[in-house]
Amino acid sequence: MAGSPTARRRRLSIELKKLRESSALTCAQVGQALDWSGSKVNRMETGSGRVQPSDVDALCRFYGTSDELREFLKSLAREAKTRGWWQVHGAGVPEWFNIYIGLEQDASTLRQYQCEVLPGLMQTEAYARELHTTGAHMSAEDIDRAVRVRLERQVMLTRPDAPEAWFVVNEGAVRNVIGDREVMREQLERILETTELPSVTLQVLPFDSGTYPATGSFTMLGFPAPEDPDLVYRDGITDAVYLEGEHHVREYTRAFDGLRAAALSPQRSARLIQSVVKEYSK
Repeated sequence: MAGSPTARRRRLSIELKKLRESSALTCAQVGQALDWSGSKVNRMETGSGRVQPSDVDALCRFYGTSDELREFLKSLAREAKTRGWWQVHGAGVPEWFNIYIGLEQDASTLRQYQCEVLPGLMQTEAYARELHTTGAHMSAEDIDRAVRVRLERQVMLTRPDAPEAWFVVNEGAVRNVIGDREVMREQLERILETTELPSVTLQVLPFDSGTYPATGSFTMLGFPAPEDPDLVYRDGITDAVYLEGEHHVREYTRAFDGLRAAALSPQRSARLIQSVVKEYSK
């Protein structure tokens, strides 16, 4: 069973939708049979609201599921109500990013392209703080919380069951000075240390790489259970987009493979970063 509350909620939504579709019914028809609104059924299937175990029980009895499946789905609904460790930090972490962190915690694979900044899972405290401070309308307390969450997230890369993480970063993110040269030197040294982890691979997309798939930053998450489909995550200043359809995943996989092919090898990427560290050490 998925570990984080977010992943449990997502798994529950997927299973409820599968049950309805296998019954060849619409949300409106199910809602009418249970004296609910069709929108309530839809919200339960999209994870846009909390699902009560009693509602899951009613749905399962209506669909005629086995007792074992009914109890499993009810347990997902109960456990989805718990709060993740990252949710205690209040306004330091926006709601739309809370969702991502919950999914990230359960991922077995992570593929990320960063075109402007270095990956959050590799950032130092000074680098992360500079990013949150510059241009942000956040209180000092919320900035502290946001930075703390970012650093705590990095523990996942050192877990025994760490996800297989593959990063492609644009050379501009390596050379763009965030804070000052000392902050960047320490940050790039952290990048080199992190890439020594057995589950982590990093490639740099150089300025002279030629034509490559034109896209902004994105992350693809894969999950160990075949019932939990891969998804694509893209965020902005005020919100995020989650793409789960096969078409989206296939096209972003193709784009990521193109970026990997255009990027330097992990070994040459490390040498490029080492050369920039030397420049910042002068």
